[in-house]
Amino acid sequence: MRASSVVLLPHAPSSVAIARQCLSSELIASGVLQSVIDDINVITSELLSNALRHARPLPSGHVKLAWVSAGDTIEVAVSDGGAMTEPRRNHPTLSSLGGRGLGIVESLAECWGVRYEDGTTTVWALLRSTQPSATNGRIGTDTPQPATTGQPGISGVPAMNLLDRTR
Repeated sequence: MRASSVVLLPHAPSSVAIARQCLSSELIASGVLQSVIDDINVITSELLSNALRHARPLPSGHVKLAWVSAGDTIEVAVSDGGAMTEPRRNHPTLSSLGGRGLGIVESLAECWGVRYEDGTTTVWALLRSTQPSATNGRIGTDTPQPATTGQPGISGVPAMNLLDRTR
Protein backbone atom coordinates (compact mmCIF):
# COMPACT_ATOMS: atom_id res chain seq x y z
CA MET A 1 0.00 0.00 0.00
CA ARG A 2 1.28 3.47 -0.88
CA ALA A 3 0.29 6.47 1.22
CA SER A 4 1.68 9.99 1.40
CA SER A 5 1.05 13.47 2.71
CA VAL A 6 2.58 16.92 2.46
CA VAL A 7 1.95 19.61 5.08
CA LEU A 8 3.00 23.27 5.13
CA LEU A 9 3.83 24.49 8.62
CA PRO A 10 4.59 27.97 10.00
CA HIS A 11 8.31 28.67 10.43
CA ALA A 12 7.84 28.61 14.22
CA PRO A 13 8.85 26.27 17.08
CA SER A 14 5.21 25.33 17.72
CA SER A 15 5.20 23.58 14.33
CA VAL A 16 7.26 20.69 15.69
CA ALA A 17 4.49 19.47 18.00
CA ILE A 18 1.83 20.07 15.34
CA ALA A 19 3.86 18.04 12.83
CA ARG A 20 4.37 15.12 15.22
CA GLN A 21 0.66 15.01 16.03
CA CYS A 22 -0.41 15.20 12.38
CA LEU A 23 2.15 12.64 11.22
CA SER A 24 1.36 10.22 14.07
CA SER A 25 -2.37 10.31 13.29
CA GLU A 26 -1.78 9.64 9.60
CA LEU A 27 0.71 6.82 10.23
CA ILE A 28 -1.57 5.14 12.79
CA ALA A 29 -4.39 5.29 10.24
CA SER A 30 -2.04 3.70 7.69
CA GLY A 31 -1.33 0.79 10.05
CA VAL A 32 2.30 1.63 10.84
CA LEU A 33 3.73 0.00 13.99
CA GLN A 34 3.89 2.26 17.06
CA SER A 35 7.63 1.65 17.51
CA VAL A 36 8.24 2.89 13.96
CA ILE A 37 5.97 5.90 14.55
CA ASP A 38 8.02 6.73 17.66
CA ASP A 39 11.25 6.71 15.62
CA ILE A 40 9.63 8.79 12.87
CA ASN A 41 8.48 11.33 15.45
CA VAL A 42 12.02 11.70 16.80
CA ILE A 43 13.41 12.10 13.28
CA THR A 44 10.68 14.59 12.36
CA SER A 45 11.42 16.61 15.50
CA GLU A 46 15.13 16.71 14.71
CA LEU A 47 14.70 17.63 11.03
CA LEU A 48 12.10 20.33 11.73
CA SER A 49 14.07 21.75 14.66
CA ASN A 50 17.16 22.01 12.45
CA ALA A 51 15.18 23.72 9.69
CA LEU A 52 13.66 26.21 12.14
CA ARG A 53 16.95 26.92 13.88
CA HIS A 54 19.37 27.07 10.96
CA ALA A 55 17.44 27.82 7.76
CA ARG A 56 15.18 30.38 6.17
CA PRO A 57 11.53 29.55 5.52
CA LEU A 58 10.30 28.72 2.04
CA PRO A 59 9.17 31.79 0.03
CA SER A 60 5.64 31.21 1.41
CA GLY A 61 6.97 31.67 4.97
CA HIS A 62 6.54 27.97 5.77
CA VAL A 63 8.55 24.79 6.13
CA LYS A 64 7.29 21.66 4.42
CA LEU A 65 6.92 18.23 5.99
CA ALA A 66 6.32 15.32 3.64
CA TRP A 67 6.09 11.59 4.11
CA VAL A 68 5.50 8.66 1.83
CA SER A 69 5.04 4.98 2.62
CA ALA A 70 5.63 2.39 -0.08
CA GLY A 71 6.07 -1.28 0.68
CA ASP A 72 8.09 -1.64 3.86
CA THR A 73 9.78 1.76 3.55
CA ILE A 74 8.70 5.13 4.94
CA GLU A 75 10.38 8.35 3.91
CA VAL A 76 10.03 11.55 5.89
CA ALA A 77 11.38 14.84 4.51
CA VAL A 78 11.56 18.46 5.64
CA SER A 79 12.07 21.27 3.12
CA ASP A 80 13.08 24.85 3.88
CA GLY A 81 14.47 27.91 2.13
CA GLY A 82 18.09 26.97 2.71
CA ALA A 83 20.83 28.24 5.00
CA MET A 84 24.37 29.54 4.85
CA THR A 85 25.66 26.12 5.89
CA GLU A 86 25.03 22.61 4.60
CA PRO A 87 23.14 20.09 6.77
CA ARG A 88 25.73 17.61 8.01
CA ARG A 89 26.29 15.33 10.95
CA ASN A 90 28.45 16.83 13.69
CA HIS A 91 30.57 15.09 16.28
CA PRO A 92 29.90 17.13 19.42
CA THR A 93 31.83 16.75 22.65
CA LEU A 94 30.09 15.40 25.74
CA SER A 95 29.70 18.95 27.07
CA SER A 96 28.29 20.41 23.83
CA LEU A 97 24.78 21.79 24.17
CA GLY A 98 23.75 20.89 20.62
CA GLY A 99 24.88 19.30 17.40
CA ARG A 100 23.43 15.82 17.95
CA GLY A 101 20.32 16.00 15.75
CA LEU A 102 21.57 14.44 12.53
CA GLY A 103 23.53 11.85 14.51
CA ILE A 104 20.23 10.83 16.11
CA VAL A 105 18.60 10.74 12.68
CA GLU A 106 21.45 8.58 11.37
CA SER A 107 21.10 6.13 14.24
CA LEU A 108 17.33 5.69 13.76
CA ALA A 109 17.07 5.77 9.96
CA GLU A 110 18.22 3.27 7.37
CA CYS A 111 19.75 6.22 5.51
CA TRP A 112 19.32 9.98 5.19
CA GLY A 113 20.41 12.70 2.82
CA VAL A 114 20.04 16.20 1.47
CA ARG A 115 18.58 17.44 -1.80
CA TYR A 116 18.96 20.96 -3.19
CA GLU A 117 16.51 22.21 -5.78
CA ASP A 118 15.54 25.74 -6.88
CA GLY A 119 16.51 27.47 -3.61
CA THR A 120 14.96 24.73 -1.48
CA THR A 121 16.87 22.42 0.81
CA THR A 122 15.25 19.10 1.68
CA VAL A 123 16.63 16.78 4.34
CA TRP A 124 15.10 13.30 4.19
CA ALA A 125 15.34 10.01 6.03
CA LEU A 126 14.23 6.47 5.14
CA LEU A 127 12.98 3.97 7.69
CA ARG A 128 11.68 0.43 7.51
CA SER A 129 8.05 0.06 8.54
CA THR A 130 8.65 -3.51 9.74
CA GLN A 131 10.23 -4.73 12.96
CA PRO A 132 14.05 -4.67 12.99
CA SER A 133 15.90 -7.96 13.40
CA ALA A 134 16.97 -8.93 16.89
CA THR A 135 20.62 -9.21 15.88
CA ASN A 136 21.45 -5.67 14.84
CA GLY A 137 18.40 -3.44 15.26
CA ARG A 138 18.24 -2.72 11.52
CA ILE A 139 16.84 -4.57 8.60
CA GLY A 140 19.31 -5.75 5.98
CA THR A 141 22.34 -3.76 7.10
CA ASP A 142 24.86 -3.77 9.92
CA THR A 143 26.18 -0.26 9.35
CA PRO A 144 24.47 3.09 8.78
CA GLN A 145 24.08 4.02 5.14
CA PRO A 146 25.88 7.16 3.94
CA ALA A 147 23.95 10.29 3.14
CA THR A 148 23.12 10.63 -0.53
CA THR A 149 22.09 13.58 -2.63
CA GLY A 150 18.95 12.14 -4.20
CA GLN A 151 15.53 12.04 -2.61
CA PRO A 152 13.46 9.00 -3.43
CA GLY A 153 9.71 9.02 -3.23
CA ILE A 154 8.25 12.43 -2.55
CA SER A 155 7.24 14.48 -5.56
CA GLY A 156 4.10 15.83 -7.09
CA VAL A 157 2.00 15.55 -3.92
CA PRO A 158 0.02 18.74 -3.24
CA ALA A 159 0.76 20.37 0.10
CA MET A 160 -1.84 20.98 2.79
CA ASN A 161 -1.49 24.35 4.48
CA LEU A 162 -2.24 23.92 8.20
CA LEU A 163 -2.98 27.62 8.50
CA ASP A 164 -6.07 27.44 6.31
CA ARG A 165 -6.47 23.64 5.77
CA THR A 166 -6.31 23.90 1.96
CA ARG A 167 -4.38 21.84 -0.57
